[in-house]
Amino acid sequence: MAITASMVKELREMTGAGMMDCKNALVETDGDLDQAVEYLKEKGLAKAAKKAGRIAAEGLVRIAISEDEKTAAVVEVNSETDFVAKNEPLVTRSQRRSRRSVRTCPCAASTRRPAMS
Repeated sequence: MAITASMVKELREMTGAGMMDCKNALVETDGDLDQAVEYLKEKGLAKAAKKAGRIAAEGLVRIAISEDEKTAAVVEVNSETDFVAKNEPLVTRSQRRSRRSVRTCPCAASTRRPAMS
């Protein structure tokens, strides 16, 4: 069966999979959309299992300390490559996350002593 662009588009809308993955699934299942969905699910599980064994040994750690130095947050972000860990947007986002964690930590409010009257 000939695979058309509209069939690929429909499968992509149903599954959210990539265009080439959808095309390959349709080729493997002779254009049957239902079987193609199942094929993509099985393939997705295989991909997930393959990625689960990979180690994210690179990364970065960001620390933020509150102004009163009573609360701190440590944010660790792991990645598979040092290129990702050195990526400026990731570094900036990690630092912002650690500062936000210090500001919004519920434990920071509970550790403050009430004023003596």
